[in-house]
Amino acid sequence: MAYADQEMSSNKVISIVLVVIIHLLLGYALVTGLAYTAVKKVASQLDMIDIDEEEPPEPEEPPPPPPEQPIEPPPVVSPPPIVAPVVAPRPVIQSVPTAPPRPAPVVATPAPPPPPPPPPPQRATPEPRGNPGSWANANDYPSRALREEREGTTRFRLTVNADGRVSDCQITGSSGHADLDEAACKNLTRRARFRPALDANGNPTTGSYSNAVRWQIPK
Repeated sequence: MAYADQEMSSNKVISIVLVVIIHLLLGYALVTGLAYTAVKKVASQLDMIDIDEEEPPEPEEPPPPPPEQPIEPPPVVSPPPIVAPVVAPRPVIQSVPTAPPRPAPVVATPAPPPPPPPPPPQRATPEPRGNPGSWANANDYPSRALREEREGTTRFRLTVNADGRVSDCQITGSSGHADLDEAACKNLTRRARFRPALDANGNPTTGSYSNAVRWQIPK
């Protein structure tokens, strides 16, 4: 049965191929036949048309050439004048002498005031003239005190006038013996001489002088 089916398929394919070939042949015959008929018809129409050829027109004579006009030379144009470039003059730089600076005004400084005069010599206390040790010595020893061999130190203060002389004697420290103290003031008032004290104006003035006399028996 399979063989029979295969045979039937082959016959069907052959039949289809034959149909296609027949259609192609018919189409080709139809196309070629119509083309031939159309060409033959056009050729018959062309044989029936008469073409009248027109004679070409005679060529026209060319117009005479225009008369030659004299060629005028171009006008002579003088070249423009050469203008030299204007060079601006260089600026002249003048050196202006500068005046020297004015000296500073000299300001006269006032002279310093003269120094004040030296202050007058001042002497607060009188100064002894000579050696104060000579104002009272062993020769002035009171005889009684010498016999009794009494010794001591008498302290005193003298008032000195403006003339340098002693005007007063005061015992500031006793020797312990009245006769020794009295002998000291007596001899000092008689022998002592001074340079007097000076005040603020340098004038002699009254002053005081203090010292001591030691009474000692000579050996």
